[in-house]
Amino acid sequence: MRITVDTAILVRANAKANGPAKALLDTIERCGSVLVLSPYLLQEVERVLAYPRMQAIYKLNEMEVQQHVDYLTSFAEIVTPAQGPPVVHADPDDDPVIYTAVAGGADVVCTLDKHFYEPAVLSFCARQRIRVMNDVQLLQLLRAQLPS
Repeated sequence: MRITVDTAILVRANAKANGPAKALLDTIERCGSVLVLSPYLLQEVERVLAYPRMQAIYKLNEMEVQQHVDYLTSFAEIVTPAQGPPVVHADPDDDPVIYTAVAGGADVVCTLDKHFYEPAVLSFCARQRIRVMNDVQLLQLLRAQLPS
């Protein structure tokens, strides 16, 4: 399975985090699925982890932020996002996530962002044969596919 994960979940999967996002990345790596990311998503992760609010939660120094980005890069397939018309009209900054999935032939976009669940976005993704799932749903699906 080929999976594009949005910035919010990638941020919540850092080395100091716990919870479904961290478990999801570990499971993606273990089960042989392909994490499909783009330079845009990696830059966003780095930028968001530097926010004061994120610093207050995770207390990651610059080196730890870079280590997280390096970790993601180490097992992800990095693609250049496809180009196309706007898809996520409510938040055009989300379009690079969709177009990363398209360029990487992703089967799933994993996100908690409500804009991805709007009918027009779901319809666009369906035409591309991309499912939109949250981290808990995807984690359950992947775990069900792991050998016992």
